[in-house]
Amino acid sequence: MKNWVLLSTLVLFTGAPAFAQPGKTKKVSFAKDIQPILSANCFACHGPDLKKSGLRLDSAEGAFAKLRGGIHAIVPGKVKDSELLVRVFSDEPSERMPPPKGGKELKPYEKELLKRWIEEGAEYQVHWAFQVPKEPKIPLPKDPLKARSPIDWFIGAKLAAEGLTPAPEADRPTLARRVALDLTGLPPTPEMVARFLKDTRPDAYEKYVEEVLKSPAYGERWAHVWLDLARYADSNGYAEDQPRTIWKYRDWVIDAINKNLPFDQFTIEQLAGDLLPSPTPDQLIATGFHRNTLTNTEGGTNDEEYRNIAIVDRVNTTFAVWMGLTVSCAQCHNHKYDPISQEEYYNAFAIFNQTEDSDQRDNTPNYMSLSSEDAKRKAELDGQLAGLNKELAKRAPDLDARQTKWEKEIEKAKQPKNIQAILNLAPAKRNPAQKNEISSFFRGTIADIKDLNAQIVKTKAAADAIKPVPTPVMKELPAGKKRVTKIHIRGDWLNLGKEVSPGIPSMFHGLPKGMPADRLALAKWIVDPANPLTSRVAVNRYWEQIMGAGLVNTPEDFGLRSELPLHPELLDWLAIEFQRNLKWDVKKLLTLIVTSATYRQDSKVTPALYERDPENRLFARGPRFRSSAETIRDQSLFVAGLLSPTMGGPSVRPPQPKFGLSAAFGPGTDWTNDTGDNKHRRGLYTYWRRTTPYPSMVTFDAPARTVCTIARPRTNTPLQALVTLNDPCFVEAAQGLARRMMKDGGATVRAKAAHGFRLCLVRDPHEKELTRLVSLYEATHAELAKNAKDAAKLATDPLGPLPAGMDALDAAAWTVVGNVLLNLDEFLVKR
Repeated sequence: MKNWVLLSTLVLFTGAPAFAQPGKTKKVSFAKDIQPILSANCFACHGPDLKKSGLRLDSAEGAFAKLRGGIHAIVPGKVKDSELLVRVFSDEPSERMPPPKGGKELKPYEKELLKRWIEEGAEYQVHWAFQVPKEPKIPLPKDPLKARSPIDWFIGAKLAAEGLTPAPEADRPTLARRVALDLTGLPPTPEMVARFLKDTRPDAYEKYVEEVLKSPAYGERWAHVWLDLARYADSNGYAEDQPRTIWKYRDWVIDAINKNLPFDQFTIEQLAGDLLPSPTPDQLIATGFHRNTLTNTEGGTNDEEYRNIAIVDRVNTTFAVWMGLTVSCAQCHNHKYDPISQEEYYNAFAIFNQTEDSDQRDNTPNYMSLSSEDAKRKAELDGQLAGLNKELAKRAPDLDARQTKWEKEIEKAKQPKNIQAILNLAPAKRNPAQKNEISSFFRGTIADIKDLNAQIVKTKAAADAIKPVPTPVMKELPAGKKRVTKIHIRGDWLNLGKEVSPGIPSMFHGLPKGMPADRLALAKWIVDPANPLTSRVAVNRYWEQIMGAGLVNTPEDFGLRSELPLHPELLDWLAIEFQRNLKWDVKKLLTLIVTSATYRQDSKVTPALYERDPENRLFARGPRFRSSAETIRDQSLFVAGLLSPTMGGPSVRPPQPKFGLSAAFGPGTDWTNDTGDNKHRRGLYTYWRRTTPYPSMVTFDAPARTVCTIARPRTNTPLQALVTLNDPCFVEAAQGLARRMMKDGGATVRAKAAHGFRLCLVRDPHEKELTRLVSLYEATHAELAKNAKDAAKLATDPLGPLPAGMDALDAAAWTVVGNVLLNLDEFLVKR
């Protein structure tokens, strides 16, 4: 065996991020420097799952243990006695670690870090994310006048350490649009912008944020983020992908967010609302979160198999959404990186294994309820019916006696057959429907109450026609029917191992004492202050949505393979603030972020800063990134004056391309397009079929929602431009914007163009921008004047006829201008 060779102290740190290189004079940190190296290169063979050669490197006990031949992988303080370094520095391929055939090779600086760490005592530490956040020391700002909150002090200290300075504050129009898009997914109205620009109070910006947060659109904007996590869809999934009625859960999410339900209660109601004392209808509907799992309705499938698959999905989703852990590995074997055993996975599985749902076609159990609109309408009809019946009793108080006499004297043979059948039954043997039918028929024979009776019949029919809709919910099995949970060997539900009891991974604090180990206990355990992950994961998600990059850049994984946060103190401060001081108040958390000087920076970037920090991880400038699929669609309709304000209710079917396809065993993929108000609802309400999700939004990275999606990617493809240029929804938006420019823009072409520009981008156009828009209008107008038929079609198809007195040629030319405005980079991007 070759002796290892000491490296020169002049090791180059090639490959490390420019702003995250470990220093040479500072003590090597296991959590920051060593664990990432071991996790990426060693744990697959020498981690929690596999211990090749008996070596386990994820714990001090395993790493310091005596191995075969009396050697030790690591001897603290003794580099020459540490076999790990012999293997790491070896030039012999058969001895080198990691093995060359695996395609991994340590960089020189990583080898040097390992050597220094062992020299310094090889101290092991608990992974940073598995430690309960501790109140960090808040750095004092060098310029208190520019810092608005501790967020800015933490960011400012980091920027100073990196030799950078924050960008200046963005102008008011930019901030007005940025805040509205971030908090509501829609641009501000011209009236809101005008008030904000005229407001000279010192806290004008804070007042504007407060106004934006009051909008019902706030709940709709943040609901689509949560529905990705909840894998919400209007279909069952799998081959048939049959329709599912679960939109009341979606409406619950919107309502809960608008009511600012504290995040801990928001969590508890979704995971275990049915287990709360005397649960309300809303709390039952909230448990639809875990009924968004797929249901296989194809003939010949095994319901128990797919029930087990649904339970697996619930375990994986719960730990991913609230704790940022990739526990799915442990379904088949011990986790290869994080200290989660397969047995612990099935401890958690046992918690979810006690619900009544069992992959049934009708998704039972369901909670039956009316929509808010239907409930209101039914209450109105019931009130009318009560009044009509009161009037009937007043006019004919002896109706029952008269009906009894009539039944005795009537010639049955001359009556309709259905009435004959009822008359042949003794009154005591008639069911309620038969009693109602014969009574209504009799009243219709009495001249003085005939009209009143007709009103009663009509009103009652209208009330009866309003049917409650089902929402799949969670419901525990009765005590005598509890299931036994066993480990699934290699994840096979038919290959069962030893029996396990409900529980959670042992590396965390225990479930609440004095409670049964059920979903309610799990939910309370998740939001317990002792849980090190929940508040960190939550604030990181909100930060990423607002700033474009998370404080942890791997929001789906806070485990050992996660990327270290560049701002760990800020992350922990926010986590503690959200939980302890803000009491899980999401609106206050978002207010804290968007009122910070860090958020309010100008988003312009210099070439030097872009090269240094292309993803804006250091936050030396304001956020700037492409909007979500829903926001791009919704704001186009909004500035066009077409977006419907209607909230909630059954999902809608706006226009989409017809493909003429059908699922292998299910319905066709095409649908009949909705018209009227439903055509222009927010994207959140679009019917979501898992096998064929709405094409234009998928093009902008909306997920199919067959599984939980922690964070959407942001792609940039030619297909996206084709959508915003040609999709019927965006063509309609261009036509609508054209009509707004013509109607409200003023008397001149320049005024109309400037008005359209302000509607889209909030700010006034520069002279060069305005000149180009005017030139585009004039050139297009001249070209379209050659073909009146094409101009008319461009102005009206598919939006519909022009308002009276509006010229088709003008409208067509302005439609082209509107189309250009809706495709500007500045419109599609939040700046």
